[in-house]
Amino acid sequence: MSLPTQVRIIDVGPRDGLQNEKQPVPAAAKIELIERLQAAGLTEIEATSYVSPKWVPQMADNHEVMSGITRRSGVRFSVLTPNMKGFEAALQDRPHEIVVFGAASEAFSQKNINCSIAESIERFAPVVAAARAAGIATRGAMSCTVGCPYEGDVAPEKVGYLAGLMKAIGVERVDVADTIGVGTPRRVQQAIEATLAHYDIDHVSGHFHDTYGQALANTLAALEIGVWNFQSSVAGLGGCPYAKGATGNVATEDVVFMLNGLGIETGIDLDRLVDAGAFISGELGRKPNSRTAVAILNKRAG
Repeated sequence: MSLPTQVRIIDVGPRDGLQNEKQPVPAAAKIELIERLQAAGLTEIEATSYVSPKWVPQMADNHEVMSGITRRSGVRFSVLTPNMKGFEAALQDRPHEIVVFGAASEAFSQKNINCSIAESIERFAPVVAAARAAGIATRGAMSCTVGCPYEGDVAPEKVGYLAGLMKAIGVERVDVADTIGVGTPRRVQQAIEATLAHYDIDHVSGHFHDTYGQALANTLAALEIGVWNFQSSVAGLGGCPYAKGATGNVATEDVVFMLNGLGIETGIDLDRLVDAGAFISGELGRKPNSRTAVAILNKRAG
């Protein structure tokens, strides 16, 4: 078994992590979090989304956040743009990459965005075309790739179908996301293998939630088949408003600790990362949802 020698992590905490927080998080705190993530060595950060503030009030400050961040050399910022209106708003803020999304489950697609999988991809086609014409990279988030809160298990064929649709509209890379955290290692590998029929390994990333405590095991399973791009969320922030009981993304601190132990290079300073997670958790009035962060903070205090 040969694992990748290096891994690239996209921290999705500022967007995916914070979007479901009930209490408003000030733009200044979001900017500070992003600055701290950059200082810790993150080279890809999902910064915000351009969605209707009626649906996601937490992201209403997208322009303020994007205008306020310091753009360090070599750091790429991605933003979620669900439609042309969102893309046009994002354009003025110069993201490096836009993210569109689709579900591998028809029921989830209907509940989440009120249309079929095929219809959702049709809606995104002009957004992807406009981004590419503007020289902006495109990524497709594929949700519910192993399980759905409404349908139960999701077959790998459905994941392959969605990946094929993403490829057909020009999406450059995709995330295989276990949105509700029910995946186990072999099932995650099957979802990734179905995606590899349409994308090469360099353009596929793993995005695992830790609802059942399987996210690190699933990360290792993805590494075993060559995946070297992953999304995680500092302090384990996040959940899914349409998936009852789904807990946050796997914590970036926990992923980095495991990768360090495997001798895999990330370019991330774990201590600074823990500081970033402690900062935003303090803003939210709670402890980080990362076992590694809690252990390191306890060790420091002791």
